[in-house]
Amino acid sequence: MNAAIRAAVRRGWELGLETLGIRRGYAGLIEGDLSPLTPRDVGGIIEFGGTFLHTARCPAFLTDEGRRRALATIEKEGLDCLIIIGGEGSLQGARWLSDQGIKVVGIPASIDNDIEGTELAIGVDSAVNTVVWALNRIRDTALAHERVFLVEVMGRESGYIALMGGLAGGAELVLVPEVPVPLDEVAQKVLSLYQKGKHHSIVVVAEGVTAKVGSTDMIANFLRERTRLEVRVTVLGHLQRGGSPTATDRILASRFGAQAAEDIKAGLFGHMLAWQKGEIVRVPLEVVRRKKMAIDLRLYELVHQLAI
Repeated sequence: MNAAIRAAVRRGWELGLETLGIRRGYAGLIEGDLSPLTPRDVGGIIEFGGTFLHTARCPAFLTDEGRRRALATIEKEGLDCLIIIGGEGSLQGARWLSDQGIKVVGIPASIDNDIEGTELAIGVDSAVNTVVWALNRIRDTALAHERVFLVEVMGRESGYIALMGGLAGGAELVLVPEVPVPLDEVAQKVLSLYQKGKHHSIVVVAEGVTAKVGSTDMIANFLRERTRLEVRVTVLGHLQRGGSPTATDRILASRFGAQAAEDIKAGLFGHMLAWQKGEIVRVPLEVVRRKKMAIDLRLYELVHQLAI
């Protein structure tokens, strides 16, 4: 997000636009927590994860009172338009604001890559690379000690991080919420790999799977009982959300931010910028929602085809 903010501010400045930063997203909009941003204010932030403006969940923005106060801030501060960077929830808020006549440009940011209309969102590549980094190190231990490792990654409703991280990290199995797999089948697959001569396995588990079959620790206990193998659990947690962004993320975010400023200058509003077929396109906010299927099932099959 920092790269997108930096690009929007600097490209906007070049185009003669004045930019204010809103701290903590919709919470800051409700509370009027804004301050001017100049090109110097966004210097040195491109290499940091997260957002220097901070972010916060804002239940108040779902209430009539909260929304009334947000609109009052927009009027009081004389804001001509808003650039809203975030996931499906933030972009739904952008759609509501647009419906109220507020000029809005949205930018997708979600490590789950589950926003309809864009092939890639800010944060996805960095999160997947963090998972691969972790799997590389876990595999060293798995190989040395001939163990099965269950690695839980983020993804309550989307298995994108698990799938892409597992494919790039050479995982033997990937469990995602989109494809239910009985634990008996998981145990059999792990055991069959050992019977083929493998002496270790890495199973990547999206956190959304645990809501359907139980905790990762429970899955590990089941595998221990059925396979009689040594099983360990690693939960990556919020490690995936931080760290220095990858070059791909910085470039994508910079392009989104600069394009948002250019759209504002051109008087183009009411859309989310999206990445499709190697180009930035505009997607109407009214069609932006969470993807029903964020993973490519062909890649899901490929992960398991390669685990022999």
